[in-house]
Amino acid sequence: MKNRSRSVQLHLYVSEAEWAFIQKRMAKVEISNFSRYAREMLLNGYIIHKNFPVLRELARELASLARSINQIAKRCNETRSIHTDQVEELRRGYADVKRACTERLVKMAED
Repeated sequence: MKNRSRSVQLHLYVSEAEWAFIQKRMAKVEISNFSRYAREMLLNGYIIHKNFPVLRELARELASLARSINQIAKRCNETRSIHTDQVEELRRGYADVKRACTERLVKMAED
């Protein structure tokens, strides 16, 4: 075709098992077009998939923890004291966020 920016066509044969593996990797990086996937892999050697929903979820959890810290700091400034239960609340919040981050990082490393 005259209007194609890419004029060289490549042909490739793979086994059923190889094709299943390729499809699995395409799904992992959320690319459904084999031509695009193959071009990225052939030209770059790898595809970087940025998983922003995971980062957004972590940011939301961190923002929640930051709000709790700010509320406790405000109460502390108003009353000039801090209660043990408030410190424990912060520790639990921190532990929850740390656990969530670790779980997501481990899951990402396994994928």
